Amino acid sequence: MTALYKQQTSRGRILFFCLLGLLWNTATGQIHYSVPEEMEKSSLVGDIAKDLGLKPRELSERGARLVSGGKKQHFALNGRSGSLVTADRIDREELCPGALKCFLNVEILLEDKVKIYGIEVEVTDINDNAPRFQEDEVDIEVSEQAVLGMKFPLPNAWDLDVGMNGLQSYQLSPNRHFSLHVQNKADGAKYPELVLERALDREEEPVHHLILTASDGGDPVHSGTIRVRVIVLDANDNAPMFTQSVYSVSIPENVPVGTWLLTVNATDPDEGVNGEVTYFWNIHNKAKQIFELDSHLGRISTVGNLNYEESGFYEIEVQAKDNAGFFARANVLVTVVDVNDNAPEVTITSLTTSVPEGSPSGTVIAILNVHDQDSGDNGRVTCSIPQSLPFKLEKNYGNYYSLVTSIALDREQVSAYNITMTATDLGTPPLSTDTHIILHVADVNDNPPTFSQTSYSAYIRENNPRGSSIYSVTASDPDSEENAQITYTIADDIFQGDPLSSYVSINSETGVLYALRSFDYEKFQDLQLQVTAMDSGEPPLNSNVSLTLFILDQNDNAPEILYPTFPTDGSRGVELAPRSAEPGYLVTKVVAVDGDSGQNAWLFYHLLKATEPGLFSIGLHNGEIRTARSFLDKDALKQNLVVAVTDKGEPPLSATVSITVVVADSIPEILSDLSIMETPEATDNSKLTLYLVISVVSVSCLFLVFIIILLVLRLHRWWRSHLLSVGNDKFGTVPASQFVDPDGVRAFLQSYSHEVSLTTDSRKSQLVFPQPNYADTLLSLQSCDKNTPLLFSSDSEFSKGNQNIIQVS
Repeated sequence: MTALYKQQTSRGRILFFCLLGLLWNTATGQIHYSVPEEMEKSSLVGDIAKDLGLKPRELSERGARLVSGGKKQHFALNGRSGSLVTADRIDREELCPGALKCFLNVEILLEDKVKIYGIEVEVTDINDNAPRFQEDEVDIEVSEQAVLGMKFPLPNAWDLDVGMNGLQSYQLSPNRHFSLHVQNKADGAKYPELVLERALDREEEPVHHLILTASDGGDPVHSGTIRVRVIVLDANDNAPMFTQSVYSVSIPENVPVGTWLLTVNATDPDEGVNGEVTYFWNIHNKAKQIFELDSHLGRISTVGNLNYEESGFYEIEVQAKDNAGFFARANVLVTVVDVNDNAPEVTITSLTTSVPEGSPSGTVIAILNVHDQDSGDNGRVTCSIPQSLPFKLEKNYGNYYSLVTSIALDREQVSAYNITMTATDLGTPPLSTDTHIILHVADVNDNPPTFSQTSYSAYIRENNPRGSSIYSVTASDPDSEENAQITYTIADDIFQGDPLSSYVSINSETGVLYALRSFDYEKFQDLQLQVTAMDSGEPPLNSNVSLTLFILDQNDNAPEILYPTFPTDGSRGVELAPRSAEPGYLVTKVVAVDGDSGQNAWLFYHLLKATEPGLFSIGLHNGEIRTARSFLDKDALKQNLVVAVTDKGEPPLSATVSITVVVADSIPEILSDLSIMETPEATDNSKLTLYLVISVVSVSCLFLVFIIILLVLRLHRWWRSHLLSVGNDKFGTVPASQFVDPDGVRAFLQSYSHEVSLTTDSRKSQLVFPQPNYADTLLSLQSCDKNTPLLFSSDSEFSKGNQNIIQVS
């Protein structure tokens, strides 16, 4: 029953300690393994994948890797098995000299989640080192008068192993005079001493040969030996004595080489040679490289550099010995004071050199490890980055920090950042380390092309050559590379029955517009275009702008004379003027238009040729032909005038018209005068008489027709405007503004009223010329024949029948 109870209690304790260990691992966030030293390369340390809750292949898939932190890495990851293995042979004595426990810390980084796990591996000691003495043989001088029980120090043995594998015992070879005493210190060190058990007699045996054996507690046991030669001296009955049993000194680690630390002092009451004292010590090789003892003066000084991070405390045993072999011991305690002589060390564990713009806040840029070899406040480190940058530092596991974005980045504002992280310790004075990280912001197509103007206006002269450059539009895109490559197009549309693409084209790369045809101002004065600028991003972005192409007029149309016009039947038109006309009498008016606009359509009238110079004058701007003086008897019945109409274009264009003015008071007089003129004249003028007779007959025949249509004309006055629009194609397209003369006065057209009285007696027939009536339009000129000059046919006779009075208005 008691055995069963003890077994249950033992099991309960085991479960308790296992649960306690599991909770400790969870709380610390570390994984613990143990591996013996001197294992072969690639030896198994632990199953990382299993302990992290992953499958073996997931380690490599998730980008698991060991973080070295700039130090030699003693372990490696096996990607196939998911285990932690040794990277080389591990020598515990080299990694942790003199330490009872040796721990190596390993960090594993999972790249996909940017997470770090800590692993602590304990390297256990094996008995791979035997105890060793610094020398193979040592001489000990002992006075023959030494009292029984006197102790003589023996050399210490050193074993690099620890624990049971370290030095455990000393053994002395069997002899009659000496025994072995081992002194145990508080730190576990063992110091062998030779104890005199039997009086010596130099004359009997001057030298004693002994063997001291040092053994460890390993399995199998290793040992080392040293030969001890005891030389018996003549009597010297006083041993040296130190003034202090313990000497202490504290010194900063940054003292220069050669600094004096302290002086030990031992005295011997003997006189002469027996009272001379020599100092020496038995220390480890590392301490020998740092400290030096003056064997005659007892001065202890530095011969090497102190480093608190390697060792902060030294315990040294100093011995004083006289010539008789008597000695004394004293301990020297050297405390190394830490100074802030190590700046923080920053290791970039993971780094992203480029991040897309618009990435959300909290995007990880880098993981950094910060370490300071100093201790206390000198080893405490704070990290910071400039507050003006859109980044922040977040504390991670251990001494790891994550550099993350604090806002979404915009490449168009800043395309690259030079991030300086400053790690500063809390020492006096503080030391710091700057780490520079260059981060590029990758472009995203988040900006459409933009034009410099909301709309554009371009001007081109008509009659331009095909393929000529018209204008250039330019859009800008603040994005980069292909996101900023802009393609220009013109929105297709129908203009005057043809697609816009047949009028204008655009260079898709430069935005230069070209004319595909020669433009005519008289057909259209402007052209509305919509230009689209599209980038090459994904998805593409675009913007539109309107462009108005204005056609500028050129002087490419000569003036066109609308009145007088020549009949198409071969007859000749004439104008009538009474002999009694006063100076300034309006004979007729030359009406002309110009299809151009602006000053290209300003018309000037000139009288180039006249039968009687000075008889007629013409208005410069209105084309009115008036009498400049009264008619004289000597003036010819028929006056031939040549009028030139010139525009103000560059170069100026002109047109001419010939006008025949017949001077007579009545139609019979006209006919008689024309008959008189026909006789002496050549046969070339006979046709004129024929035309005049035909005109008179035509007027008589058309009298009844005019009476009928007169009522229709009065009921349909609107038809006059219609006739005006179809009377002349070019004149119909000319706006009313083109009839404005250079002085700003509207040039108005005139309609004339003639009263023709016809009787059976041709001598009593008469033609009355009243003052002209004025109208604002060309309606009266083109709606009917009321302004058609009298046409006379040379081979027709004037009707002798009863004729009525004809009034054309």
